[in-house]
Amino acid sequence: MQVPRTLIVTRAFLFSLTVLALLGSFSLPLSAEPNLIRIPAEALVQSADIRQVLETGRGLETERRWGEALSHYEDASHQYPNVTEIEHRLTLARIHFDLGRRYADRSFVEDLRHMPEGTAVDVYRGVLQKIQTHYVTEPNWAEIVRRGTTHFDVALSDNVFLQQHLAGASLERIDAFRRDLYRIADYRQVRTRTDAANVVLNTARNASQYMGISPAAVVLEYTSGATGSLDPYSSYLTRAQLDDVYSQIEGNFVGLGVELKSENDSLLIVNTITGSPAERGGIRAGDRIVAVDGQTTKAITADKAADILKGDEGTYVVVTVAAADGSTRNVRVRRERVEVPSIEDIKIIDPHYGIAYLRIASFQKTTSRDLDTALWQLHRDGMRSLVIDVRGNPGGLLTASVDVADKFVDRGLIVATRGRSPQEDFDYSAHQVGTWRVPLIVLIDRNTASASEIFAGAIADHQRGDVVGQRSYGKGSVQGIFPLAQTRVGVRLTTAKFYSPNGRAISKNGVTPDVPVQETAKPITGNAVESPMVADADATLDTALQIARRRMAGR
Repeated sequence: MQVPRTLIVTRAFLFSLTVLALLGSFSLPLSAEPNLIRIPAEALVQSADIRQVLETGRGLETERRWGEALSHYEDASHQYPNVTEIEHRLTLARIHFDLGRRYADRSFVEDLRHMPEGTAVDVYRGVLQKIQTHYVTEPNWAEIVRRGTTHFDVALSDNVFLQQHLAGASLERIDAFRRDLYRIADYRQVRTRTDAANVVLNTARNASQYMGISPAAVVLEYTSGATGSLDPYSSYLTRAQLDDVYSQIEGNFVGLGVELKSENDSLLIVNTITGSPAERGGIRAGDRIVAVDGQTTKAITADKAADILKGDEGTYVVVTVAAADGSTRNVRVRRERVEVPSIEDIKIIDPHYGIAYLRIASFQKTTSRDLDTALWQLHRDGMRSLVIDVRGNPGGLLTASVDVADKFVDRGLIVATRGRSPQEDFDYSAHQVGTWRVPLIVLIDRNTASASEIFAGAIADHQRGDVVGQRSYGKGSVQGIFPLAQTRVGVRLTTAKFYSPNGRAISKNGVTPDVPVQETAKPITGNAVESPMVADADATLDTALQIARRRMAGR
């Protein structure tokens, strides 16, 4: 019997796709069970794809390219949701990546070097108190301790941590401690945050006695695990990371003025800010930084290199830049205070129909003011229709996104937030005064997230304009930044979920475009506008232009 497009198994062997991927090929006697189920060929193709995803990820893990592994598993998690093995690998990659970032952070290493056990425990207790007071759901203290133990266990397998604290230690002795770790850190009777702190302190002292490791180093791994166990968006913030968060909110920072991505043992320049020291030095998007002050990114890791790029205002750094053609050059760049533009590419893209365009890169304190300036400039230039691009916008301030939506929606709810505490429950509504009535199109993609989804969701639900592109990321939660009284560190915690005006949860659902556009250069079919495009064209913007032109031509 030949079944070319299905695999036949009995009901007893209907596994999840993860298990199918791990089993590989197998056969069953067809007469063993009369009640048979046919698994579609598409599922088999998907299981093979998942197997390839895991193989690629393990290759990145073996090479300890944790930043790339994290991005790889995050993409896979969105493409294949609820696949257990992918979620497991994603968790481990995130733990390794966060650990590497902490130990590449000079502020963290310096604080840890001088931190006594008591201060570390106070930090841990302070984090637990913030979780109990502000986190969106009731905390499970036993689970928080268990996940902290996992973080510490992973740290004991990571060369970055071992070289910092256990250089020269016997691997056999470390492995023996790891085998006994979950007995020592017994979380089963943990009921309160006081119980949690006591278990962590006991574990830290055991590790110190058995391996000679600093108790503070152990406690801080549990601290990172406490926040990291909650959700992908909650985290422990080192002194430098806390400063970076405040700089992002304010829209300025000290640095070179580049957006970086760790890739292939180098730092890829994703974007260069106009007028920044990097732009004046001839550094362009697409270039790669392969060395910083003579240290190659292969030798010190890309995360460490990125940390070296930071420094005091007015100081200099020498970066070795590799261009796309393979040539390299050394560039001496001065660190300066850089203003990060929230609104970019302000222009009339079709003068005949008066179609204007602007991109909101992030939502920060200056966004509302900057948008007012841009809109009046475009109005003077003849704007009759407007395209707002929030593709790749990772979010930012909730209130900034509400202010932007309020410029185009004249009445009704913009977004609602709901948390565990009643003080996190807010309804943000529009005000009629100051509303722009220009026809609107909003561009979104898979990397449109958080605050930008609030804006896109409000426009979609109020039918204020057409939303064009791909379904957005689906980060429908609000994070609060909480500095700790004990030291100059802090935590980022999810405090609420947000909902669109129609009551739709954005979390894991995202915003669905009114006009979907394929990311590949192919004609769009179904409910979307047809648009034949060349390979390098911007399909989403091209589709938006067609919609705007038709609307203007019909007036």
